[in-house]
Amino acid sequence: MRNTKFIKTYIAIILFSVSFISAGQNTPKEIVSKFFAEYQNDGASKALDNLYSNNKWMSRATDAITKLKQQLGTLNEDYVGKYYGYELIVEKRLSDSFILMSYLVKFDRQPIRFTFQFYKPNNEWRTHSFKYDGSIDDEIEESAKVYYLDLKK
Repeated sequence: MRNTKFIKTYIAIILFSVSFISAGQNTPKEIVSKFFAEYQNDGASKALDNLYSNNKWMSRATDAITKLKQQLGTLNEDYVGKYYGYELIVEKRLSDSFILMSYLVKFDRQPIRFTFQFYKPNNEWRTHSFKYDGSIDDEIEESAKVYYLDLKK
């Protein structure tokens, strides 16, 4: 009986320690997931603040971030309709330390692409850049042009 109680206590301590350690290091996917949850629940401004909170160098770009908040804030129900979620379009790794993740963000009126870049200079990922655009339909149409097709069959 005493052995069982000791084992349960030991397992609980290990699980608690592991959860504590993993909370300190966010992966790019976790950062993006948190961004979209905050975007949906709290708005663009808070989501962007928290997205860039892992990069101390962004304090030098406050004007650019303020402008981005204002622009992203215009993607509201009056302009693009209801928000329905997001889907990963592509994930590209330049190396183990630099990654680009592009998402299709689904609004009632049209899709918008959100592109995130993350950089890990040492042990922790930081947001390197974020941008969005609505030209994804032009790109897919361009990719269907004959000169992109392999016609040598």
